[in-house]
Amino acid sequence: MATALYRKYRPLTFSDVIGQGHIVQTLSNAILNNRVGHAYLFTGPRGTGKTTMARIFARAVNCQNPKGADPCLECDVCKNITQGMSLDIFEIDAASNTGVDNIRELRENVKFPPSQAKFKVYIIDEVHMLSTGAFNALLKTLEEPPAHVIFILATTEIHKVPETIISRCQRYDFTRLSLEHIIEKLSTIAKNENVSIEKNALEMIAIASEGGMRDAESLLSQVMALEDKKITAKEVEEILGTTQRQSLE
Repeated sequence: MATALYRKYRPLTFSDVIGQGHIVQTLSNAILNNRVGHAYLFTGPRGTGKTTMARIFARAVNCQNPKGADPCLECDVCKNITQGMSLDIFEIDAASNTGVDNIRELRENVKFPPSQAKFKVYIIDEVHMLSTGAFNALLKTLEEPPAHVIFILATTEIHKVPETIISRCQRYDFTRLSLEHIIEKLSTIAKNENVSIEKNALEMIAIASEGGMRDAESLLSQVMALEDKKITAKEVEEILGTTQRQSLE
């Protein structure tokens, strides 16, 4: 089975990230100046790179041979994290682990030092889905975190996250990507996949994605399934189900 485009072309270093330049710069500076915090909150629309940035950050703070702020991707720690085999990086879907017992188990786990990496990193996705009891349990850990632990909380609904949690994190607001950034990335993917596609067709996909790179890449996958020698705007229009062509501002 072919790997989904959004996974195949997911950025692995800060240098690979398109858009979100202010966040890349701030996180890079924190690493270079050895001022890494213990808790971060990434908020913004879906598909704008929150989880991807969290994974890059987890690699970067633990890389054994960093290239500036970027992870080398070649050391044992980087390889284990990229392959999802690291015992020190934990990705938790809050939608499936909403209860206080789940967070209490996490609180017990954070006490133990990392097995290989410098930091244990807990990435909690859709953190707004936690129950009130779970948030209260998490708050206690955020108030007095062990020195070897970093929390990265991600959410699409910041208004559902308690202010007590927000105030204990460094907050980063992810924005929708520009049409130009999305078109640039889609064009690169199409070229790498040996797919010929009209520029107008790429524009239509970018507009339909509404600023989300993951959605844009998923739409491109659908279009590529046509396996035409050259994909036209008309074909994309039919796939998207649009009746009127929107134009770039």
